[in-house]
Amino acid sequence: MKDSVYVGNAGEDAALDRGWLLGHFKDADDPRHSEAVEIKWGVHPRADERSQWVRGEERTALLVLVSGRFRVELPGRSVLLEKQGDYVVWGRGVDHSWLAEEESVVLTVRWPSVPGYAVAEEDRAQPRT
Repeated sequence: MKDSVYVGNAGEDAALDRGWLLGHFKDADDPRHSEAVEIKWGVHPRADERSQWVRGEERTALLVLVSGRFRVELPGRSVLLEKQGDYVVWGRGVDHSWLAEEESVVLTVRWPSVPGYAVAEEDRAQPRT
């Protein structure tokens, strides 16, 4: 019988898989493997921004501010998360991007867990100077 319990630290584990803690991309025998949901512990330096908009989104997402000041860009709307616990939810078909106005930690939950949405390393955002 495989172990169906995993205990870890979000900050440490996030560094191993671009921030993602749970989702389809974990090994099938890992208790963190899920095709239903993905969870990310995002640690963003000041001025970190997404390199390109997500277009044709097929998932619903919830983004919760843990610390910092974080802006989410949506079509025709900019949402500023500035108080711990501020959050935004968007559904299927809503394009989006983001910018860390201050060093920020955000928890993202999105569902379902759909393969194929990773941004290539060379296209990943670099902090602005």
